[in-house]
Amino acid sequence: MKKLFAWKGMKSVVHSFVQSYTICLQAKPDRAHYPGLLVPLLIPSESWKVISMDFIEGLPLSGHANCILVVVEKFSKFAHFLPLLRPFTTTSVAKVFLDNIYRLHGVPCHIISDRDRIFPSSFWLELFKLAKTTLCMSLAYHPQSDGQTE
Repeated sequence: MKKLFAWKGMKSVVHSFVQSYTICLQAKPDRAHYPGLLVPLLIPSESWKVISMDFIEGLPLSGHANCILVVVEKFSKFAHFLPLLRPFTTTSVAKVFLDNIYRLHGVPCHIISDRDRIFPSSFWLELFKLAKTTLCMSLAYHPQSDGQTE
C-alpha cells in the first residue's frame, strides 16, 4: 500500500480493514523454521529400561490427590498412574517414584520427560547420577518423544 498510496492515518485504516476481513485473517503464512529431520528414540531391549514421565494437572480434588504422575514403560507400554497433591515438591515426587516405581522395577537406564520444573531439579539430577540413569528432556507437546505419556 505504501508504494502506491499515501494518506494520513493509512496504517490504522489498513490494520482495521485486515482485522475485519476474515479471508485476511485466515490466510497467514507459516513463519516457523523447518524443524529438520526427526530423530527417533532408541528402542529398548527389555522392560523397564526406558520410561517416560509426565503430570496430569488441573484435576478436581479426589480423596487426597488433585494431580496424577503418569509413568509409562516404553517396551511393554505398561503404565503406572500415581496420585499426588498439588503443590508438590521434588522430594515428594521422588518419594512417590521410589515407593512405586523403583521398589517394583528398579531404576531405569533412561527417563524421558518434558522440561517441567520438577524433573531437572538438583535432587533428581543427583539421584539419576548416583543410579547412572540418563534424563532425556523433550519439548512440551512433542509426540515424537513422549507421545504415549501425553
